[in-house]
Amino acid sequence: MKGGRSVEFGAGALTGAIGDSITVIPLVVALALLTDVSLPHALVAFGAFQIVWGVRYGLPVSVEPMKALAALAIADALTYAELALAGVILGVLLLAIGLSGTLAYVERWIGEPVIRGVQFAVGLVLFETGIGLAVDDPFVALVGVAVAGAFALAGRGKASALGVALLGIAVAVVVAGVPTPRLPGAPPTPAFGAAVTRATFDGVVAQLAMTIGNAALATSLLFSDLLDADVTPDELSTSMGVTNLIAVPLGGIPMCHGCDGVAGKHAFGARTGGANVVLGAGYLVAALFATPALIAAFPLAMLGALLAIVAVSLARNVTESGNRALSVGIGVLALATNLGVAFLVGIAAHLAWDRVGASD
Repeated sequence: MKGGRSVEFGAGALTGAIGDSITVIPLVVALALLTDVSLPHALVAFGAFQIVWGVRYGLPVSVEPMKALAALAIADALTYAELALAGVILGVLLLAIGLSGTLAYVERWIGEPVIRGVQFAVGLVLFETGIGLAVDDPFVALVGVAVAGAFALAGRGKASALGVALLGIAVAVVVAGVPTPRLPGAPPTPAFGAAVTRATFDGVVAQLAMTIGNAALATSLLFSDLLDADVTPDELSTSMGVTNLIAVPLGGIPMCHGCDGVAGKHAFGARTGGANVVLGAGYLVAALFATPALIAAFPLAMLGALLAIVAVSLARNVTESGNRALSVGIGVLALATNLGVAFLVGIAAHLAWDRVGASD
């Protein structure tokens, strides 16, 4: 560790907490509305592990949904049980990869264009789902788009999805009333036996690409670049494995250390793990008010606009690909088939492309 690890509180910790919630709240709300995910239990898991890893690393480390799995569940391509089982399997894989120090070897097989292609595919899946929800009430959806536009004009475009989510929550509170706080209760019990399916396998292999690229390698590099902190990719892989093996069986959703969450926290002023403690406490308090009535009152058309905004943010990463044609092809193939097939075909194409380039 080149920079000291600490937990400090100040204005940066409060504003920096917003940076990670930009990526968490929209997807978690969507999962709660469209799947059997329990919002209170998911918020408790996010709150607990925000605090755990903020204190452990002393850095504004991100704890956010595994986006490929979240997108598939939101699009009804994964059941809740399949989502949960995929999270547990990934927990085992990430823990094994991290403890064995083999992350660099795995990354060489995948390649950056494949990771960008999976991001693009996830964006397309979310966009398609979002448009399907938005057309049911175009006026409400346009209100969401207008709010996002206002954030962009104010120079806070990265927070636009969060702004739309908060508006939807405000509407839900007006419709359903302020809920009486209550403890989440016993966690849901997914039927893991029925989740041993091809869809689960496809979700695992697609998510593994994004997690290795975005949540381990890129996050490690970002800590070094932004905070002069030396956190290895294998260390991050290990902590993600532990997170999912504990959180998912207790009602949480598959989670990772996304680099976009770290960048968001830093952009909003976070410099230490204090932002994690503040955000974690906020999630734990929010879990007390996340009642079924409040969730049901969230306007679905506004959720559609919300998903479309998140989708565009993800899909535009394809412009940074070292092989845009391959990355776009993976995304298109994912829509025509599924993410797992597109991921495996993308790896084969990437390796073949590299071999041809090396022989020239």
